[in-house]
Amino acid sequence: MSGSPRRSPRTRTATAGRPAPHPPTVLVLRALGLGDLLAGVPALRGIRRAFPGHRIVLAQPPGLTELALATGAVDAVLPAEAPRRAVPSLTHWPGPPPQVAIDLHGNGPESRDALAALHPRRLLAHACPDGPPWPSHAHERERWCGFLHAYGIRADPLDLRLPRPGTPSPAPGAVLVHPGAAAGSRRWPGERFAAVVRCLRAAGHRVVLTGGPDEDALVRSVAERGGQPADGVLTGGLPFGELSALVAEASLVLSGDTGLAHLAVAHGTRSVTLYGPVSPRLWGPPPDPYHLALWKPGPPGDPHGRTPDARLLRIGTGEVAAACLTLLGQTGGGPRRRGPEVAHAR
Repeated sequence: MSGSPRRSPRTRTATAGRPAPHPPTVLVLRALGLGDLLAGVPALRGIRRAFPGHRIVLAQPPGLTELALATGAVDAVLPAEAPRRAVPSLTHWPGPPPQVAIDLHGNGPESRDALAALHPRRLLAHACPDGPPWPSHAHERERWCGFLHAYGIRADPLDLRLPRPGTPSPAPGAVLVHPGAAAGSRRWPGERFAAVVRCLRAAGHRVVLTGGPDEDALVRSVAERGGQPADGVLTGGLPFGELSALVAEASLVLSGDTGLAHLAVAHGTRSVTLYGPVSPRLWGPPPDPYHLALWKPGPPGDPHGRTPDARLLRIGTGEVAAACLTLLGQTGGGPRRRGPEVAHAR
């Protein structure tokens, strides 16, 4: 199965003198972050295939619109976001009630009720009386594909690849190091990232550092400690198209448990990802020798905590550097070749 499924043809003809009727709408709620959207791509593609004559609208943060449309599973985005992963209001929904509303946001009544307030003809949600039980220990991709399966909708958890970006990469072939994370509990210490940067540079690899819009100080600190030249530091947060191209054409991505790690998997780019409070069994890459998830077993922590998780701190710089160099040495360190045979990153 390709990473961007072909859409079913839709009827656009009209009877004499009358415009074609608007197609029925499926509204999907998943108003979360970059990694959440990428983990939800298999479910979204299952919905796309199950409703070929419908317009698929995704309620999500507007900053992720370009990515949502690039998946090939979404026709439009309804801007919706709320602080701290809360359920946003959907009262600005335009037009008639959606034919189908699907809750991929969570398992509580809040997200269900936000969709129910729009009076859809059919509502699919964990919190509905006919909804399936919440699988608390399932991987995020499998959880939502299983949810759809309970409603008779087929979705493949490995259908997660993205098409190649049309934007050129600002640093093709570089090792991309991303030291930031949305929460402190998932942020490996900057001085350790710097030590790995020094090791990679000593081995002859070109390194590029990047971070989110609010992580410039962290990125510059890692660059200074790691001996990274200014032309290998990308601050300020890149536009999504440029960031996607940077990841797609990188030789390897080193990061914590962030959206960038999911983007590397979606583009088939080698990756080393550092996990702490959350096991990679719940949020990590699919089984693939090109994606290494480093994690120390232990009781789960707080993925939104302020200080680095104890399990994350048990990951040493030597272990991380060795993992990066091992992957980079598999085929000379260039960008991983992509083709139908790796469409599911397996």
